[in-house]
Amino acid sequence: MIDVISLFKNKPNPNIPALAPGDTVKVSARIVEKGRERTQVFRGEVIKVRRGADGGNFTVRRVTHGVGVEQTFPFSSPLVEGVEVVRHGKVRRAKLYYMRGLSAKASRTKEKRVEKKQEQD
Repeated sequence: MIDVISLFKNKPNPNIPALAPGDTVKVSARIVEKGRERTQVFRGEVIKVRRGADGGNFTVRRVTHGVGVEQTFPFSSPLVEGVEVVRHGKVRRAKLYYMRGLSAKASRTKEKRVEKKQEQD
């Protein structure tokens, strides 16, 4: 008998490390335009991490020339080539939607001190 659940189960992308809201990340995503492929790097702050049965996703926000830009990436997407955590932010909320109303300078977060041994796990 075929297990139907295993057919639709999303496999997590191994190139995405553990993320938390407040982290500053560089996301390398593959973009397909008119038959050509290129890699685009999107650097910003994680404002939302959603986990769920479909694999979940995370939203990255940055302010460019005074305009806020947000992009959402699924954890199971094969188009995400890699995610590099630049720094861990210290925040006290799970969803950082209040950042949308702040200026770029006001939305900066403090850096969380991370032990080296914990980071290698």
